[in-house]
Amino acid sequence: MSVVLDTTEVPSADRAEYWHEAVSRTFVPLDVSLPDGVPDPGTITSHRLGDLQVALVEAGPQRVERSAALIARGGEDHLTLALQHRGTARLVQDGHRVELRPGTFAVSDAGRPFAKDLPDAFAFTAFHWPRSAAGVREEDLRVLTATAFQGTGGTDDTARLVAGYLECLSRSAGSMEPHVASWLATTALDLVAVLAQERRGRFVPEAPEAALATLARVKDHVLRHLGDPDLSPESIAAAHHVSVRYLHKLFRFEGVTVARWIQLRRLDVCRRDLARRSADRPTVAAVAGRWGFVSASHFSRAFRAVYGISPREWRARAGADVGSVAVRPSAAAHLVPGAAPSGYDVAV
Repeated sequence: MSVVLDTTEVPSADRAEYWHEAVSRTFVPLDVSLPDGVPDPGTITSHRLGDLQVALVEAGPQRVERSAALIARGGEDHLTLALQHRGTARLVQDGHRVELRPGTFAVSDAGRPFAKDLPDAFAFTAFHWPRSAAGVREEDLRVLTATAFQGTGGTDDTARLVAGYLECLSRSAGSMEPHVASWLATTALDLVAVLAQERRGRFVPEAPEAALATLARVKDHVLRHLGDPDLSPESIAAAHHVSVRYLHKLFRFEGVTVARWIQLRRLDVCRRDLARRSADRPTVAAVAGRWGFVSASHFSRAFRAVYGISPREWRARAGADVGSVAVRPSAAAHLVPGAAPSGYDVAV
């Protein structure tokens, strides 16, 4: 399901404020400065593919900043890869300055201050995800942020592979079945992790393509069996005809154990279910049981440990901030369906 925001019909006097709100709620809290005069119209077309949000952004000149004060408002665990299509962008983070031109991409970390200048009319596709979904280690992350990667015409095979895959994924984002979208998004994040590991010189050259394909199949299997309380490293390894030891070795590149990855995925789908409105909403315990948690108390403890609030508090806050798919200028506060309430934009 796609969400399309278009400021063309917004009165020029309100356009800057509306665009600022749109950008912040689509991604993370940001300051957006537009040139004096009448701002150019802007559009954001976004899709949710499992853990990955894909958004095509087209607009006129502007400056975007993420300050320490805005980081404190939420979203600090998110990463964004921006693939430039038109115009230029100048990104500054951690003292690094890079210029992005069409065909290049860079990653920004919402957990640290950054600024991005877009001096001309532009178009880019942003791939936005929680860092835990890709399992990229902090030291690996530092080699990705504020670094320009040549996606087309360059000599870096891995960067070209990442850019090509993301291009294809974004073109098909609006027509995928949910389970297919989730699987392909997982593969995309795996490729980003490979790029980080390769830049750090830590990638082990033992048939990486085969290992990556196996890991993608394993993750797809886990996502399709999240509701099974008996899902375990042993059952997963048996289903894929590999040893438990090899399975743990695959997840070493994720930076988490197999069991932890499963738990985080379960918590994510529970979080989304709890945020939905319906006439016959299931209890918190029922949602937990549906997704493989055998103990409601264990689920509540795990949920609070990851999100900082209890499942019931999350449901109450999310219920007060549910959006609409048909976005109109008068609905600026509801741009992204199912978005976390302000101050709780933490996702797994």
